Amino acid sequence: MSKPRPNPRPGFVLEVDRQTPPIVFHHGEGFRLEKLPVGRSRVIYPGEPLHGMKDPDSAIVEALLNPINDDPLPSLLKPGMKLTIAFDDISLPLPPMAKPDVRQRILEAVLDLVAAAGVDDVHLIAALALHRRMTDAELRHAVGDRVFEAFHPHGLLYNHDAEDPDGMVILGKTRHDEDVQMSKRAAESDLVIYVNINLVSMDGGWKSTATGLSGYQGVKVHHNPETMKKSTSFMDQDKSELHRSNWRQGEVIKASGPRIFQIESTLNTNTFGYDGPLSMLQKREWEWSLKDRGSFVVMNAGLKRMTGAQRRKAFQSWRAPYELTSVQAGEVEAVHKKTTEMVYKQHIVPVTGQTDVVTMGLPYICPYNVNSIMNPILVAVQGLGYFFNLYRGKPVVKEGGVLIMSHPTPWEFHPVHHPSYIDFFEQVLAETTDPVEVQKYEKQYAEDEWYRHLYRTSYAYHGVHAHYMWYWCAHAMDYLGSVIVVGGEPKAVRRLGFKPASTLQDALEMASDTVGSSPTITHIHNPPILMADVT
Repeated sequence: MSKPRPNPRPGFVLEVDRQTPPIVFHHGEGFRLEKLPVGRSRVIYPGEPLHGMKDPDSAIVEALLNPINDDPLPSLLKPGMKLTIAFDDISLPLPPMAKPDVRQRILEAVLDLVAAAGVDDVHLIAALALHRRMTDAELRHAVGDRVFEAFHPHGLLYNHDAEDPDGMVILGKTRHDEDVQMSKRAAESDLVIYVNINLVSMDGGWKSTATGLSGYQGVKVHHNPETMKKSTSFMDQDKSELHRSNWRQGEVIKASGPRIFQIESTLNTNTFGYDGPLSMLQKREWEWSLKDRGSFVVMNAGLKRMTGAQRRKAFQSWRAPYELTSVQAGEVEAVHKKTTEMVYKQHIVPVTGQTDVVTMGLPYICPYNVNSIMNPILVAVQGLGYFFNLYRGKPVVKEGGVLIMSHPTPWEFHPVHHPSYIDFFEQVLAETTDPVEVQKYEKQYAEDEWYRHLYRTSYAYHGVHAHYMWYWCAHAMDYLGSVIVVGGEPKAVRRLGFKPASTLQDALEMASDTVGSSPTITHIHNPPILMADVT
């Protein structure tokens, strides 16, 4: 019998001194060990994973029977009703979760109640918005064998199609004249149950239905440079214009749409396991055992002998042993308030003051390359759209400062998943990297019939998706003085409008042109995920 795990330690900030060992930087499907300058560098470490619930299945049932600000789910289920159950797509969690996925646990509990109530008209929809369709294997992993076999063969478990001309409706406009669009099946249902995974504080709430079940007409009102520039942190709800827009859309859904029963879950940050081949990545470097050091050396040596495709396959096969830390159900906003508290409890690390430079190592995966390739545009959005915005209060780096990120950034794209990205990278970014200027090309890509066909019938992201990824970088682009990529393919890095550097030392010397000599430096030790609460 394994001994109980000690109470998790909170995240903290390490001031780098002469005793500090080299720091692990994620570098795509690989790693770099970097020494940070002594006396002017610090490292923000995430808190250790919170304890998971001892009996997650019972906790889920309890949430359904005793929801927040809503009636118990069984009382909402009636024979003859039209019920739609929507769930988050493959973009969450990252990496994908080891079986059983939390969506499977929740869906099985919900469907037991649905069957007991005699509800027959039930559809399950992967809420993709403008993301690529999930494959049958990906759907099966998310919902489990039992649910997949009961619904998928009968056409009752399927991917949301935002471009179905007969399958989308407009519910109305917000008080800011924003369209609210929704799946017709969901809009005409007596009840919509949404099953959400909150990996970060940006997820969930009204974003689930207002974006996940929407289409281009409803998404473009907040996925644009103006909104993104006003969102001075996507993860800090009080500072996110994206959040405010989704909540305005939620007002319309409450008034003119179906009844929503929201189920939200939070996971801990047990991304790499407590014991196993990658467990050292969850530890602080000076606490590595001899076994950890040996495992890291062997792993790195093995990765260097592999081809790029072999490394990608190896990393994409990893399934994270996350544990459920909370589950709550009921009224959307009340549920999301509790969920956000739990996300912050896991992720928040207090940080005092800003620095001239922020460094980060980008891993092999982001929300848009699961079982795919991390192309240069996704490298940009991972660094500037996501990791840069993992803060509350103010950014870790001073305005006009420098962001240095480590990633190989190959000029490589998945031809099935990212066809419009290829054209965007080679045509649009060759003309301009200014998000406002880029927007001039949006309509052309959004309405292109070939991209639309590939989105609907293959496994391609919507034609406009590459534009949206670029818009997500807009706030960071405005805020930063310079962006430098260590170890990236120079031609690809320059196409992004960034500066290539071969080593971290070269990057720091280049940064001196923007922030002067001997700049202060903060390294964000992601992943596992952390969120800096900067004062």
